[in-house]
Amino acid sequence: MKKNPTIKAIPNKRLLSILVGIAFLLLLPLTAMQFTDEVQWTFVDFITATVLLLCFGLALELILQKVKTTRSRLVAVAVVFATLFLVWAELAVGIFGTPFSGS
Repeated sequence: MKKNPTIKAIPNKRLLSILVGIAFLLLLPLTAMQFTDEVQWTFVDFITATVLLLCFGLALELILQKVKTTRSRLVAVAVVFATLFLVWAELAVGIFGTPFSGS
């Protein structure tokens, strides 16, 4: 079978940097757990944080790929950031009192 020379597998560097960023962010609580008893994450906490950050990162990547105007990008990114922080706050302290708050 003859290969088409115009088709190249170009890795998405931005996606790779998102994944590396997520790994780095997850290393922070893991490292803190080694030095203090103030941080007590379980395996489920790490999985939850991974899923949340991965969804956030992939949403940002999708926005940057699909949305063309700068103003629309800023609005979409602001909505994604606000959603991330609201979900994170709900999971951490239960600001809305949903069953997901852990209490």
